[in-house]
Amino acid sequence: MSMQSHVQGSSDQPLIEKTIGKFFDEVCQQYASHEALVVRHQDCRLTYSELKTQVDAVACGLLRLGLQRGERIGIWSPNNREWVLTQFAAAKAGLVLVTINPAYRRAELEYALNKASCRALVLSPSFKQSNYLEILSHLAPELTSCEPAKLSAKRLASLQMVIRLGNEQTPGMLNFNQLLAPPDLSERERLDQLGTELHFADPVNIQFTSGTTGNPKGATLSHHNILNNGFFVGEAIKLEARDRLCIPVPLYHCFGMVMGNLGCLTHGATMIYPSEAFDPAATLRTISAEKCTAVYGVPTMFIAILDLPELADHDLSSLRTGIMAGSPCPIEVMKRIIDKMHMPEVTIAYGMTETSPVSFQSSTTDSVELRVSTVGRIHPHCEVKIINHDGGIVLNGDKGELCTRGYSVMLGYWADPEKTAEAIDQQGWMHTGDLATLDAQGYCQIVGRIKDMVIRGGENVYPREVEEFLHRHPKIREVQVLGVPDQKYGEELCAVIILRENQQLTEAEVKDFCKEQIAHFKIPRYIKFVDEFPMTVTGKVMKYKIREQMQQELGLAADMSH
Repeated sequence: MSMQSHVQGSSDQPLIEKTIGKFFDEVCQQYASHEALVVRHQDCRLTYSELKTQVDAVACGLLRLGLQRGERIGIWSPNNREWVLTQFAAAKAGLVLVTINPAYRRAELEYALNKASCRALVLSPSFKQSNYLEILSHLAPELTSCEPAKLSAKRLASLQMVIRLGNEQTPGMLNFNQLLAPPDLSERERLDQLGTELHFADPVNIQFTSGTTGNPKGATLSHHNILNNGFFVGEAIKLEARDRLCIPVPLYHCFGMVMGNLGCLTHGATMIYPSEAFDPAATLRTISAEKCTAVYGVPTMFIAILDLPELADHDLSSLRTGIMAGSPCPIEVMKRIIDKMHMPEVTIAYGMTETSPVSFQSSTTDSVELRVSTVGRIHPHCEVKIINHDGGIVLNGDKGELCTRGYSVMLGYWADPEKTAEAIDQQGWMHTGDLATLDAQGYCQIVGRIKDMVIRGGENVYPREVEEFLHRHPKIREVQVLGVPDQKYGEELCAVIILRENQQLTEAEVKDFCKEQIAHFKIPRYIKFVDEFPMTVTGKVMKYKIREQMQQELGLAADMSH
């Protein structure tokens, strides 16, 4: 008899029932002389003991400004030392850190600051083409004439304090270095006292998840959510205090701040930032120079490193493991990572911001085949079921929506009870919107998004399956398959392809490659070649943008239910 698609992650290891601040203090004591942080582009190296001194100073500095427990502090900056100091200091000061996407522009920044009612904002002066100081002064022209930390802006009602990085002075703003002033005895005592009052169930982080429609939603995560997830992610890659983790993924996102920073913290390992934002050459140099034992990234990042002409000049033999997540990994890419980057124990992880983020992960000993065809097995202390349209649990092997429940499910969307109720049902299940299958061994396969599924003439087509097949073509570097409107079939498939360097391929050749190999209704009707895909800062492909682009290029009506 077939089993139902329902699994629970067991573990002998109980959940950590401490705040991030309390746990941080214990680790800093235990691993005092151990290297905690290396920031290559800032020439910064800190032991756990030095990290604690700076974090405590910033935490006392934030309290000195009059910030109260539970208030929100935003951070808008690429990866740097100040980011991680703010992350731990905010947690110790009982504040909720609102992590703002470095790619945000004026309207998005305004929305995030107002939605979370941020009272303070830490910001970098600029990043890439964005002048953050200029963007903020457009939103709050009052900065030019107010005293630092006493802003009263018409468009940003709750924002009173702006703390900028760097040494230059900007009217109306404090400098981050002011927060690093050594605290006096009474300030230290106050911080210690606060540490005894905070609870691990308190919110500690708001992350805005970019919906493809409407405004982003602020997933609110507790100390309990993210400290435990960071710990169990580290356990899955067998992280130890001697490990050195290269973190080229952005910190504003769970991949960097939870899986990266908290993964290292919970194991006394070393956090290493190669650059402000992902740079394949800087990442390669860092792995080799710092003797990193692990590295994180999304598949596109690994592809970019593997494609560097200087790859062979660097010794990567220190590498052992790492995590690839964010989107499916083609098997050819996985084989190259294991072979060319010396990462036999690289794992795949799956999750979403709303679940802190990871709920499935492969193990370091799973076969390569399992690591590319599945996202591994359920994480400890999490529960997952796969359901059909009526909410019934499907049988093993059948497709349905993945729902998850347990310690990792967010507290809710900030100030949005309606959206929270749509996502988390009354039994506490988070509905992910992802289509998945579970096999009898508990391995999970993500087969697409419910809204990505293409229905062509009554046949359900999962773009992921067609993408996996096309990835086998030696000339194809990356491919995205999506549905576009069609009068006869309702929807037709369109494959958008990036070729490997100096390769040429025709539409007819792609179709010939598919013939006799996959069902006729899965063969894309439209084939388009492009140089790049529109991406989010975290390296995720924005499929909906490609769809809009293709509908325009192909002159197709956009009356789709998706």
